[in-house]
Amino acid sequence: MIPFSLLDLSPVPAGHTPADALANTVDLARHAEDLGYTRYWLAEHHNMRGIASAATAVLIGQVAAHTKKIRVGAGGIMLPNHAPLMVAEAFGTLATMYPDRIDLGLGRAPGTDMLTARALRHAQDDASGFPRDVAELISYLGDPDEAAKVRAVPGEGTHVPVWILGSSLFGAQLAAALGLPYAFASHFAPAALEEAFYIYRRDFRPSAQLDKPHAMMALNVFGAQTEAEAQLLRTSMQQAFLHLRTGQPGPLPRPDANFAKGIDPRIIAGVDQALACTACGTPDMVRDQLGQLIDTFRPDEVIITGQIHDHAARKASFAIAAEAMRA
Repeated sequence: MIPFSLLDLSPVPAGHTPADALANTVDLARHAEDLGYTRYWLAEHHNMRGIASAATAVLIGQVAAHTKKIRVGAGGIMLPNHAPLMVAEAFGTLATMYPDRIDLGLGRAPGTDMLTARALRHAQDDASGFPRDVAELISYLGDPDEAAKVRAVPGEGTHVPVWILGSSLFGAQLAAALGLPYAFASHFAPAALEEAFYIYRRDFRPSAQLDKPHAMMALNVFGAQTEAEAQLLRTSMQQAFLHLRTGQPGPLPRPDANFAKGIDPRIIAGVDQALACTACGTPDMVRDQLGQLIDTFRPDEVIITGQIHDHAARKASFAIAAEAMRA
Protein backbone atom coordinates (compact mmCIF):
# COMPACT_ATOMS: atom_id res chain seq x y z
CA MET A 1 0.00 0.00 0.00
CA ILE A 2 1.37 3.43 -0.92
CA PRO A 3 0.81 6.39 1.42
CA PHE A 4 -2.36 8.37 0.81
CA SER A 5 -3.03 11.92 1.91
CA LEU A 6 -5.81 14.51 1.71
CA LEU A 7 -5.90 17.94 0.08
CA ASP A 8 -8.47 20.43 1.38
CA LEU A 9 -9.25 23.89 -0.01
CA SER A 10 -11.71 24.54 2.82
CA PRO A 11 -14.58 25.00 0.35
CA VAL A 12 -17.42 27.40 1.15
CA PRO A 13 -20.60 25.66 -0.05
CA ALA A 14 -23.42 27.77 -1.47
CA GLY A 15 -25.75 28.74 1.37
CA HIS A 16 -22.96 28.54 3.97
CA THR A 17 -20.32 30.88 5.38
CA PRO A 18 -16.52 30.88 5.63
CA ALA A 19 -16.97 30.11 9.34
CA ASP A 20 -18.85 26.96 8.36
CA ALA A 21 -16.06 26.03 5.94
CA LEU A 22 -13.34 26.47 8.56
CA ALA A 23 -15.26 24.38 11.10
CA ASN A 24 -15.73 21.70 8.42
CA THR A 25 -11.99 21.67 7.75
CA VAL A 26 -11.15 20.94 11.38
CA ASP A 27 -13.80 18.23 11.52
CA LEU A 28 -12.59 16.69 8.25
CA ALA A 29 -8.97 16.71 9.48
CA ARG A 30 -9.93 14.72 12.57
CA HIS A 31 -11.85 12.33 10.32
CA ALA A 32 -8.85 11.95 8.00
CA GLU A 33 -6.58 11.16 10.95
CA ASP A 34 -8.98 8.46 12.13
CA LEU A 35 -9.08 7.02 8.60
CA GLY A 36 -5.31 6.66 8.37
CA TYR A 37 -4.45 9.47 5.95
CA THR A 38 -0.73 10.35 6.06
CA ARG A 39 -0.97 14.11 5.49
CA TYR A 40 -3.61 16.80 5.57
CA TRP A 41 -2.69 19.63 3.22
CA LEU A 42 -4.34 23.00 2.72
CA ALA A 43 -3.98 25.20 -0.35
CA GLU A 44 -3.49 28.95 -0.67
CA HIS A 45 -6.02 30.82 -2.80
CA HIS A 46 -7.11 34.46 -2.63
CA ASN A 47 -10.11 36.58 -3.59
CA MET A 48 -12.28 33.49 -4.08
CA ARG A 49 -15.65 33.38 -2.34
CA GLY A 50 -15.70 29.59 -2.54
CA ILE A 51 -12.38 28.94 -0.75
CA ALA A 52 -11.63 29.78 2.89
CA SER A 53 -7.98 28.67 3.12
CA ALA A 54 -6.43 32.03 2.16
CA ALA A 55 -4.50 32.40 5.44
CA THR A 56 -3.02 28.96 4.95
CA ALA A 57 -0.44 28.92 7.74
CA VAL A 58 -3.03 30.09 10.27
CA LEU A 59 -5.41 27.30 9.27
CA ILE A 60 -2.61 24.73 9.35
CA GLY A 61 -1.98 25.70 12.96
CA GLN A 62 -5.66 25.27 13.79
CA VAL A 63 -5.76 21.83 12.17
CA ALA A 64 -2.56 20.73 13.91
CA ALA A 65 -3.96 21.89 17.26
CA HIS A 66 -7.08 19.77 16.81
CA THR A 67 -5.31 16.58 15.64
CA LYS A 68 -2.66 14.42 17.24
CA LYS A 69 -0.35 12.73 14.76
CA ILE A 70 -1.34 13.33 11.14
CA ARG A 71 1.14 15.49 9.23
CA VAL A 72 -0.31 18.90 8.38
CA GLY A 73 0.98 21.22 5.72
CA ALA A 74 0.60 23.44 2.69
CA GLY A 75 -0.23 22.10 -0.71
CA GLY A 76 0.75 24.75 -1.15
CA ILE A 77 2.08 28.15 -0.28
CA MET A 78 2.29 30.29 -3.42
CA LEU A 79 5.77 31.65 -2.89
CA PRO A 80 5.59 34.64 -5.29
CA ASN A 81 3.01 36.12 -2.90
CA HIS A 82 5.41 36.13 0.06
CA ALA A 83 8.88 37.04 1.22
CA PRO A 84 10.79 33.76 1.85
CA LEU A 85 11.81 34.92 5.33
CA MET A 86 8.19 35.39 6.40
CA VAL A 87 7.27 31.90 5.16
CA ALA A 88 10.26 30.45 7.01
CA GLU A 89 9.21 32.19 10.22
CA ALA A 90 5.57 31.07 9.90
CA PHE A 91 6.39 27.44 9.18
CA GLY A 92 9.29 27.46 11.60
CA THR A 93 6.83 28.53 14.27
CA LEU A 94 4.44 25.76 13.28
CA ALA A 95 7.24 23.19 13.29
CA THR A 96 8.38 24.38 16.73
CA MET A 97 4.86 24.02 18.12
CA TYR A 98 4.14 20.72 16.34
CA PRO A 99 7.49 18.95 15.87
CA ASP A 100 7.84 16.49 12.98
CA ARG A 101 4.29 17.13 11.77
CA ILE A 102 4.58 20.10 9.40
CA ASP A 103 5.09 20.02 5.61
CA LEU A 104 5.71 22.96 3.29
CA GLY A 105 4.69 22.61 -0.34
CA LEU A 106 5.67 25.51 -2.59
CA GLY A 107 4.09 26.68 -5.83
CA ARG A 108 5.06 29.45 -8.24
CA ALA A 109 1.55 30.46 -9.37
CA PRO A 110 -0.14 33.33 -7.50
CA GLY A 111 -3.26 31.32 -6.67
CA THR A 112 -5.42 34.24 -7.75
CA ASP A 113 -5.89 36.94 -10.38
CA MET A 114 -3.08 39.38 -11.11
CA LEU A 115 -4.78 42.37 -9.49
CA THR A 116 -5.06 40.44 -6.22
CA ALA A 117 -1.49 39.18 -6.61
CA ARG A 118 -0.29 42.78 -6.71
CA ALA A 119 -2.33 43.55 -3.60
CA LEU A 120 -0.69 40.62 -1.81
CA ARG A 121 2.87 41.66 -2.51
CA HIS A 122 3.30 45.17 -3.84
CA ALA A 123 6.99 44.75 -4.67
CA GLN A 124 6.33 41.44 -6.36
CA ASP A 125 8.86 39.77 -8.64
CA ASP A 126 7.62 37.61 -11.46
CA ALA A 127 7.71 33.82 -11.20
CA SER A 128 11.20 33.73 -12.72
CA GLY A 129 12.57 34.33 -9.23
CA PHE A 130 10.92 31.19 -7.84
CA PRO A 131 14.03 28.94 -7.79
CA ARG A 132 16.02 31.64 -6.00
CA ASP A 133 13.23 32.17 -3.46
CA VAL A 134 12.98 28.41 -2.81
CA ALA A 135 16.71 28.18 -2.14
CA GLU A 136 16.58 31.20 0.16
CA LEU A 137 13.66 29.77 2.10
CA ILE A 138 15.36 26.39 2.54
CA SER A 139 18.47 28.13 3.83
CA TYR A 140 16.46 29.86 6.55
CA LEU A 141 15.10 26.50 7.74
CA GLY A 142 18.52 24.80 7.77
CA ASP A 143 21.14 24.55 10.47
CA PRO A 144 21.67 27.76 12.48
CA ASP A 145 24.39 29.99 11.08
CA GLU A 146 25.81 32.30 13.75
CA ALA A 147 27.44 34.44 11.06
CA ALA A 148 24.23 35.04 9.10
CA LYS A 149 22.95 38.61 9.20
CA VAL A 150 19.34 37.49 8.58
CA ARG A 151 17.95 34.50 10.47
CA ALA A 152 14.52 32.93 10.84
CA VAL A 153 13.59 32.69 14.52
CA PRO A 154 11.66 30.46 14.93
CA GLY A 155 12.65 28.57 11.80
CA GLU A 156 16.35 27.86 11.72
CA GLY A 157 17.19 24.29 12.62
CA THR A 158 13.64 23.03 12.07
CA HIS A 159 14.40 21.53 8.64
CA VAL A 160 10.72 21.65 7.68
CA PRO A 161 10.33 19.25 4.72
CA VAL A 162 9.91 21.30 1.54
CA TRP A 163 8.01 19.99 -1.48
CA ILE A 164 7.81 21.46 -4.96
CA LEU A 165 4.32 21.61 -6.45
CA GLY A 166 3.59 21.88 -10.12
CA SER A 167 1.34 21.26 -13.10
CA SER A 168 4.03 21.58 -15.76
CA LEU A 169 7.55 20.35 -16.47
CA PHE A 170 9.17 23.33 -14.73
CA GLY A 171 8.35 22.09 -11.23
CA ALA A 172 9.57 18.59 -12.08
CA GLN A 173 12.91 19.96 -13.26
CA LEU A 174 13.33 22.17 -10.20
CA ALA A 175 12.37 19.43 -7.72
CA ALA A 176 14.82 17.06 -9.40
CA ALA A 177 17.65 19.61 -9.38
CA LEU A 178 17.13 20.45 -5.69
CA GLY A 179 16.52 16.85 -4.59
CA LEU A 180 13.06 17.59 -3.17
CA PRO A 181 9.81 15.63 -3.18
CA TYR A 182 7.44 16.59 -5.99
CA ALA A 183 3.64 16.85 -6.03
CA PHE A 184 1.84 17.14 -9.37
CA ALA A 185 -1.54 18.90 -9.59
CA SER A 186 -3.11 16.18 -11.72
CA HIS A 187 -6.48 16.73 -10.04
CA PHE A 188 -7.06 19.75 -12.30
CA ALA A 189 -4.20 19.72 -14.87
CA PRO A 190 -3.26 16.15 -15.79
CA ALA A 191 -1.89 16.73 -19.30
CA ALA A 192 1.83 16.75 -18.46
CA LEU A 193 1.69 14.26 -15.57
CA GLU A 194 3.42 11.31 -17.23
CA GLU A 195 6.24 13.38 -18.74
CA ALA A 196 6.74 15.36 -15.53
CA PHE A 197 7.16 12.19 -13.47
CA TYR A 198 9.60 10.81 -16.05
CA ILE A 199 11.75 13.96 -16.03
CA TYR A 200 11.67 14.23 -12.24
CA ARG A 201 12.82 10.64 -11.74
CA ARG A 202 15.38 10.74 -14.53
CA ASP A 203 17.07 13.95 -13.37
CA PHE A 204 16.73 13.59 -9.60
CA ARG A 205 19.81 14.51 -7.56
CA PRO A 206 19.93 13.28 -3.94
CA SER A 207 19.94 16.00 -1.29
CA ALA A 208 20.15 16.39 2.46
CA GLN A 209 16.34 16.08 2.56
CA LEU A 210 15.81 13.17 0.19
CA ASP A 211 18.00 10.35 -1.14
CA LYS A 212 15.66 9.13 -3.88
CA PRO A 213 12.72 10.56 -5.86
CA HIS A 214 9.32 10.81 -4.21
CA ALA A 215 6.49 11.76 -6.58
CA MET A 216 2.95 12.48 -5.42
CA MET A 217 -0.10 12.36 -7.69
CA ALA A 218 -3.29 14.32 -6.91
CA LEU A 219 -6.64 12.64 -7.58
CA ASN A 220 -10.29 13.60 -7.22
CA VAL A 221 -12.60 11.09 -5.55
CA PHE A 222 -16.39 11.13 -5.44
CA GLY A 223 -17.58 8.03 -3.66
CA ALA A 224 -21.10 7.07 -2.58
CA GLN A 225 -23.21 3.97 -2.14
CA THR A 226 -24.65 4.28 -5.66
CA GLU A 227 -23.07 5.39 -8.90
CA ALA A 228 -25.88 7.88 -9.52
CA GLU A 229 -25.33 9.53 -6.14
CA ALA A 230 -21.57 9.77 -6.73
CA GLN A 231 -22.05 11.30 -10.17
CA LEU A 232 -24.43 13.86 -8.67
CA LEU A 233 -21.91 14.78 -5.95
CA ARG A 234 -19.28 15.31 -8.64
CA THR A 235 -21.37 17.97 -10.38
CA SER A 236 -20.53 20.55 -7.68
CA MET A 237 -16.85 20.43 -8.61
CA GLN A 238 -17.63 20.36 -12.32
CA GLN A 239 -19.70 23.52 -11.92
CA ALA A 240 -17.06 25.21 -9.77
CA PHE A 241 -14.38 24.50 -12.36
CA LEU A 242 -16.65 25.70 -15.15
CA HIS A 243 -17.36 28.94 -13.30
CA LEU A 244 -13.64 29.47 -12.64
CA ARG A 245 -12.78 28.95 -16.30
CA THR A 246 -15.44 31.41 -17.40
CA GLY A 247 -14.36 34.08 -14.92
CA GLN A 248 -17.31 33.64 -12.55
CA PRO A 249 -15.93 32.00 -9.40
CA GLY A 250 -18.19 31.81 -6.37
CA PRO A 251 -19.28 29.52 -3.54
CA LEU A 252 -19.20 25.77 -4.22
CA PRO A 253 -22.45 25.10 -6.12
CA ARG A 254 -25.12 22.72 -4.99
CA PRO A 255 -25.14 19.48 -7.01
CA ASP A 256 -27.17 19.71 -10.19
CA ALA A 257 -27.48 16.80 -12.63
CA ASN A 258 -28.63 19.19 -15.37
CA PHE A 259 -25.95 21.85 -14.95
CA ALA A 260 -24.54 21.30 -18.46
CA LYS A 261 -27.85 21.94 -20.22
CA GLY A 262 -27.51 24.75 -22.73
CA ILE A 263 -23.70 25.00 -22.39
CA ASP A 264 -21.42 24.42 -25.36
CA PRO A 265 -20.46 20.70 -25.22
CA ARG A 266 -16.87 21.61 -26.07
CA ILE A 267 -16.63 23.64 -22.86
CA ILE A 268 -17.99 20.74 -20.81
CA ALA A 269 -15.55 18.38 -22.54
CA GLY A 270 -12.69 20.71 -21.58
CA VAL A 271 -13.80 20.68 -17.95
CA ASP A 272 -14.04 16.91 -17.90
CA GLN A 273 -10.62 16.61 -19.54
CA ALA A 274 -9.08 18.83 -16.87
CA LEU A 275 -10.71 16.69 -14.17
CA ALA A 276 -9.84 13.38 -15.84
CA CYS A 277 -7.79 12.09 -12.89
CA THR A 278 -10.93 11.23 -10.99
CA ALA A 279 -12.44 8.14 -9.39
CA CYS A 280 -16.22 8.32 -9.14
CA GLY A 281 -18.86 5.77 -8.18
CA THR A 282 -19.56 3.05 -5.65
CA PRO A 283 -16.85 1.81 -3.27
CA ASP A 284 -15.95 -1.00 -5.69
CA MET A 285 -15.81 1.42 -8.62
CA VAL A 286 -13.63 3.87 -6.69
CA ARG A 287 -11.25 1.07 -5.72
CA ASP A 288 -10.95 -0.16 -9.31
CA GLN A 289 -10.54 3.33 -10.81
CA LEU A 290 -7.93 4.36 -8.26
CA GLY A 291 -6.08 1.12 -8.89
CA GLN A 292 -6.05 1.77 -12.63
CA LEU A 293 -4.74 5.33 -12.22
CA ILE A 294 -2.04 4.21 -9.79
CA ASP A 295 -0.99 1.33 -12.05
CA THR A 296 -0.75 3.73 -14.99
CA PHE A 297 1.29 6.51 -13.39
CA ARG A 298 3.08 4.69 -10.54
CA PRO A 299 3.16 7.52 -7.95
CA ASP A 300 5.05 7.04 -4.70
CA GLU A 301 2.16 8.68 -2.87
CA VAL A 302 -1.38 9.79 -3.67
CA ILE A 303 -3.12 12.89 -2.39
CA ILE A 304 -6.90 12.81 -2.64
CA THR A 305 -9.29 15.71 -2.91
CA GLY A 306 -12.90 16.30 -3.92
CA GLN A 307 -15.12 19.35 -3.74
CA ILE A 308 -18.47 18.10 -2.42
CA HIS A 309 -21.22 20.46 -1.29
CA ASP A 310 -22.59 18.41 1.61
CA HIS A 311 -20.08 17.99 4.43
CA ALA A 312 -21.38 14.59 5.56
CA ALA A 313 -21.27 13.28 1.99
CA ARG A 314 -17.73 14.60 1.64
CA LYS A 315 -16.62 12.78 4.78
CA ALA A 316 -18.24 9.59 3.52
CA SER A 317 -16.48 9.96 0.17
CA PHE A 318 -13.07 10.31 1.83
CA ALA A 319 -13.85 7.23 3.93
CA ILE A 320 -14.58 5.29 0.74
CA ALA A 321 -11.31 6.57 -0.75
CA ALA A 322 -9.33 5.49 2.31
CA GLU A 323 -10.83 1.99 2.21
CA ALA A 324 -10.07 1.79 -1.52
CA MET A 325 -6.43 2.77 -0.94
CA ARG A 326 -6.03 0.18 1.78
CA ALA A 327 -7.41 -2.42 -0.63
